[in-house]
Amino acid sequence: MNTEAVKGIASEIQIFANREQKEMFLFVLGALVARVISLQKAAEVMEVEPDFLLKLLEIMGIEFSYLSELDVTIEKKWYI
Repeated sequence: MNTEAVKGIASEIQIFANREQKEMFLFVLGALVARVISLQKAAEVMEVEPDFLLKLLEIMGIEFSYLSELDVTIEKKWYI
């Protein structure tokens, strides 16, 4: 991985104070989306409460769900 590219991307994230936090957030975000880690584990890695991390994702417009994609599809059909 190109370290300079990661530093450049991380510098664009305005929410965290230092580069290390920004890079960790990018890593955690990728792991969450890939369903490699749980929200609880992601919060532990970021050293925040799970509710805070979930709210942060919401504020950033990043949809995160505990449900599988199939569950989300079924749920959406239920409300139509």
